[in-house]
Amino acid sequence: METMDARDREALEILDLRLRAMLPEEYQSSYEDLQPVSMGSAGLKFDADGRVAWDEIWATFCDLAMAGGPPHKGTLLEPGTDADIDADPDRHAHIVEELCRGITMVADLTARQSPVPGWVRVSCFTEGMAGWLLRAITMENVAVRCTGSTIDLPASPHFRLEKEVKNVITVIAKTCHYWTGHMPRVQQRTMAHLFAHIAAESPLIEPGNAGQPADEPPAAGVTAMAAAIHQQTGLHCALPRAAGWLGVECPTVHAAIWMMRALVVNNVLSRRESTVLLVPLNPDSDPEGAHVVRALARVHRLARLKDVL
Repeated sequence: METMDARDREALEILDLRLRAMLPEEYQSSYEDLQPVSMGSAGLKFDADGRVAWDEIWATFCDLAMAGGPPHKGTLLEPGTDADIDADPDRHAHIVEELCRGITMVADLTARQSPVPGWVRVSCFTEGMAGWLLRAITMENVAVRCTGSTIDLPASPHFRLEKEVKNVITVIAKTCHYWTGHMPRVQQRTMAHLFAHIAAESPLIEPGNAGQPADEPPAAGVTAMAAAIHQQTGLHCALPRAAGWLGVECPTVHAAIWMMRALVVNNVLSRRESTVLLVPLNPDSDPEGAHVVRALARVHRLARLKDVL
């Protein structure tokens, strides 16, 4: 059985401090015990003009996936492809318009069509807010990209009002609710400094070109990365379920949640689908997956020492 040395204890303390800094205060002493139990889905409400009254749907929100609550989506909600959009541009424009209207209503943020097809661009108050939303929304299993103080959320002509459109608007409403309503400004500023500090240690690894499977790393590279993960952790990898992600099979939901959070506070975006931990594939910032493999191996060791595995 492995024994914990001084470096391990320090690594666990740093991990815990970083996670507490990123979580709303209500979770800081309870996140280890949180159960990923979902609330019932809220139904749509309509105004006098027959449009969805997005700001009247939710009285409360379930726990953040970042804190160990259930992810909003069981599988990743992705943007439409160029082919999808080209096949029905009018429908896509209508979906983008509705997403922008809903996001503005529930989050009081400016939203517009992104210059990148398949996305809606949302202007955040600060770069720190955008960085936190990137991490929190990723863990809710909704595709998201970040540039400076803006984030992009997915759009597609096949989105349905009561399903995918509602899912996107729900996730921005939920995460903004926790950011603006549960995190004081001093904590928000501290978090921005934390992101800068972590970035100085290692770059943020995100999934490469989400929604664009043609830019995936070569199959041989993914196979080699999966083999390295198995060699260093003993965990088996599942076939990619979405562009830009590699699945790692964990023994329990608790283990997947613990390692997901630990990776994110070490600047590797991750999410989970049931007991499968999803780690990013990025041929540009991590061409052979070496950074992700090293981070996952460290996190796996700490999880064993914490009796999570």
